[in-house]
Amino acid sequence: MKSRIAMWAAMGFLIAGCWGIYASVTPPETMLVQLREPLVQAAMHLTCPISYLGRHYPIQLWSVLLINAATYALVGLVLETFRHRSKLRPVA
Repeated sequence: MKSRIAMWAAMGFLIAGCWGIYASVTPPETMLVQLREPLVQAAMHLTCPISYLGRHYPIQLWSVLLINAATYALVGLVLETFRHRSKLRPVA
């Protein structure tokens, strides 16, 4: 179970890293236009929840990476706990 939670955390780290690479490669003018589109905003907020806070406060990239990894680890812990408990009990 620990390795699965570590995989969740690694996935959160990689997803935030991909958003960081996207932000650094995209020109600022294009980035501002793209981030106003609802589909892009929804994808960003679903895959990187710390981006809600980043709209109002400046956050360093390393902090975003670590916070997103911790968020994914917490979600993974909850989901893996439910998955583990459902395997233990037979469904009636």
